[in-house]
Order: sequence, then C-alpha cells, then structure tokens
Amino acid sequence: MGAPHLFSSLSCELRIIQAKNVESKSKGSFFVRYYLSAGNNKTIQLNTREISSKSDLSWNESFSLDCHGSQDSMDNLKQQNVVFELRWRNIVPVLGKIGGSQLLGRTEIPWKQVSESPNMEIEKWVTMVSTKGHVLPKLQVGMRIQVPATVEMERRTRGKVNKWDDQCGCKDGHCYSSCGDYEIFALAAVSEAF
Repeated sequence: MGAPHLFSSLSCELRIIQAKNVESKSKGSFFVRYYLSAGNNKTIQLNTREISSKSDLSWNESFSLDCHGSQDSMDNLKQQNVVFELRWRNIVPVLGKIGGSQLLGRTEIPWKQVSESPNMEIEKWVTMVSTKGHVLPKLQVGMRIQVPATVEMERRTRGKVNKWDDQCGCKDGHCYSSCGDYEIFALAAVSEAF
C-alpha cells in the first residue's frame, strides 16, 4: 500500500468583460474563445456569445467551475495558462454556408499569476498579440480562485457567490443540469481529469 492521496478542491472563475482597440469589420460578429487545461494534456475550448461588430464589444460573461482532485493535480492546474482569443465570424453566407472564424488576437494568463495575487483575484486589460493589421486589440478579463472555506463563507454572507453556483457546476461526479451543453461537457471533462 502506498501513501494516502490528499484531495483538494478549488473554485475557479473566469469573466470575459469587454474588448477595445479592435479593427472594425462590416457584417460580422465578434466572440472570445478561451482554452482551459483539463489535465492529461487535454484542453477545453469555450466560446462567449457572438455579438455584432457594430456593438460596443461588451460581453460581461462569467464561467466558473469547481475542481476536485489530488493535491498534485491542483498544483499542476496552478501551473497552467488560460489562452484567450478574440475572433471574428463573417455572417454573410458564402456558397450558402457561414464559414469559420478568423483569429484577430491572442493572449495567455497563467493561473499562477492569479493564485499569487491579493485575494487570489485579478481583473485587468491585456494586450493581445495581433494576427492581422497594426492595431493591438485589448481584452478585459477577470480571474478568481477560491478555496472551499472561502466559497462557503461568501455564500453565507452574500447568499450565493455568483449566478453559476446553484445552476452550473460539478460535485462528487455530478454536473448540475441547467448549464449550456458546452458547459456541461467542459465541467464533466475537467472532473474526469481530476
């Protein structure tokens, strides 16, 4: 028999707030695609909703999940980066189909930066590496890590941490059902990885 495994959990939250310095595009939509590590060299891809290129490029969307696993897997998660991509999709059909999306800018934020920040929370503007043109798009994001005692204390004092707490998440191998399909897939994949 080996040494007992120590298990740990974290609550991780990502917020995609808004973008600026984006070259205007006609007849299309913008969205942010982001990638999370799911362990075992797997990643999860999530997209924000698409918004018109004529809008103010404000999403203000949150995604949170509870991560459960061994202490080693939690430490590994903290060493990973979240990759953010600003993308544009032409909504004018070509040959009767709407095509794929075009990458406009990309950036990464390490979870370690969040875990080492005051209150394990950051909100900041990040300059993206532009793939086209000379304008460098900027993306405002928020990231937060909480340990279970902090989450429970905050639930008692505020009612609930955020809109995802009672609607979307995984615990003890079960995912709550009012998440979108892609969110359930992402949460299930993360839970299986740990």
